Amino acid sequence: MDQEVYEAICRGEVIETYPDDTPYPSVLILGMTDANRPLHVVCAYDKGDDRGVVVTVYQPDPERWEDNRRRKK
Repeated sequence: MDQEVYEAICRGEVIETYPDDTPYPSVLILGMTDANRPLHVVCAYDKGDDRGVVVTVYQPDPERWEDNRRRKK
């Protein structure tokens, strides 16, 4: 799973931003793995320590996401 998360982050695009998240601002990244599996990765950035933090990872549910990019209403 670690390798897939790495692949998704490296190939991904930011589809949502959460500037008010605490303790650090975060983003939602949509990325594809080598196995062509879509993953959503929420990452935060700790500016003080200059490091990224993976908050959560999940495979987007097609019932809740349109094209894995937009939340369905």
